[in-house]
Amino acid sequence: MDTKRQDGVPARLPRDRRRWPRDGQPNDEAAPSLAPALEPLSFSTFELAPEHQFAAWQAQIAPLVEARLPDDKSLSDGFRADHTTWNLGGMLIVQQRAPAHSYIRSPAKLRSSSIDHWYIVLPRSGQSWTEVDRRVVENQPGKLEIRSLGYPFRGRVTDSESLCLYLPRDLFSDAASTLDAKNNSILSGNFANLLINYVSSIEAGLRSLTAEDLPRIVHATRSMIIACLAHPAEHAAAADQLASVALMERARRYVQNNLDTPHLTPDSMCRALGVSRSRLYQLFEPSGGVLHYIQSRRLLGAHVALSDPADSRRIVDIAEAFGFSSAANFSRAFSKEFGYSPREGRATVVLPRPAHSVSLAEREKASSFEGWLKALGS
Repeated sequence: MDTKRQDGVPARLPRDRRRWPRDGQPNDEAAPSLAPALEPLSFSTFELAPEHQFAAWQAQIAPLVEARLPDDKSLSDGFRADHTTWNLGGMLIVQQRAPAHSYIRSPAKLRSSSIDHWYIVLPRSGQSWTEVDRRVVENQPGKLEIRSLGYPFRGRVTDSESLCLYLPRDLFSDAASTLDAKNNSILSGNFANLLINYVSSIEAGLRSLTAEDLPRIVHATRSMIIACLAHPAEHAAAADQLASVALMERARRYVQNNLDTPHLTPDSMCRALGVSRSRLYQLFEPSGGVLHYIQSRRLLGAHVALSDPADSRRIVDIAEAFGFSSAANFSRAFSKEFGYSPREGRATVVLPRPAHSVSLAEREKASSFEGWLKALGS
């Protein structure tokens, strides 16, 4: 995309750049795991000349809003901003940093746009003021704001850093009236605090998420948002559901991070999670039980390692790394799980993929922020 410099010469705007995640945790802090599923789109104006930075930012967020500089700022002052987007399939997570500016999503913009997602913002710094139907909502760090992109709005924001979620309207089709009633409002209370903590924990682990994690995270986020908006009479049931969702995610992450630990057992999980054995068994009953889940994750991790041409370890060493006490036990379990032997698994290029994995071809169909927004939920 090109824009005009003040001297009339076209200037190249920066494009979203897809990049592989950086190295994760050191080897002594993380167990062998499935390959990371997320490949972020990174955008920044930092490398541009100051007078071209704001035009680049305008182009980046043009699918959502029209942006304007404050009255006391000019193009020559520069506009150092960055914008990193993570696509979880049913939800986009955006880490954003930008100087002060105003924004408007006008009726004309709505008529020309197919984007009507729900937008939730968690400021880390700065303040914002947004008007919908003549009602202004002020947001500040530590508060969750929810807004529909299917309605016009306008506002302004100071220098800020924020975490933003974009969720398709169809994800809340059974609760549309509840969300519409809360358009342009601040989510508060214990459930909102739980959602903030949950989203922050997801942000911290974005680089290590696997394809199997993504649909569960979207579902859990949806459940928590609905719980935030629930009627007081429904709070008890919502609290129980939220507690189970959050505990299950903690349990899954604990298993994933300890696949190479010989002492990964129900007892060690109970101690780490602070729950009873009966609660743990109840939690994993839909997954076939705790031990079955642990073994399935170990086998899937071992399969990925065996199928990796860059992994030259012996089969017995991979089996040991994923917690199997003997090559014979590993071979029997592997053959039962996948229908072929570990040796055949090493020779094949077909990896067992979770049903909701995001393929490279699918990523290529939407390789920009605008493309990801338009494809969200489809």
